[in-house]
Amino acid sequence: MGDPRKIRKKWEGPRHPWRRDVLEHEMKLIGTYGLRNKRELWIVATLVRRIRHRARSLLAAPREVREREEKVLINRLVRLGVVRENAKLEDILALKPEDLLERRLQTIVYRKGLARTIHEARQLIVHGHIAIAGRRIRSPSYLVSLDEEKLVDYAPTSPIKARASQAGGG
Repeated sequence: MGDPRKIRKKWEGPRHPWRRDVLEHEMKLIGTYGLRNKRELWIVATLVRRIRHRARSLLAAPREVREREEKVLINRLVRLGVVRENAKLEDILALKPEDLLERRLQTIVYRKGLARTIHEARQLIVHGHIAIAGRRIRSPSYLVSLDEEKLVDYAPTSPIKARASQAGGG
């Protein structure tokens, strides 16, 4: 029968895929954040593009609609850790894909020192050694909220946790 979900593409590629500066910037981001392929980068870029589009449409909305929905959008991005508490729509318009790439689980694991390299962080996540509040997450692209960031640690049943505690304790 097939999958009952309505499958949609989550990304749009670049409008001009063969521009040298775009290719170099994409490859730099892929190396910095340990992405598997350009599609992962394009997914994040599309998400940022949609958020910025939402902010632009709110700028053109009537005042009462703008105030109500602006709070919702900003609160969502504050919880995610992308913008500060007192952010304005202009701050949202200045978002870049790098801002969301910093919130990926893979990057957080590397920045917290649970992995020696960004690529090792990806492997630890995929192999089930990383958990958030004891719940195993196997997706390196999982966007970690500010509340969850301090709960990122090795999975309770991971043999790496036992080795890390022995090395730290002894």
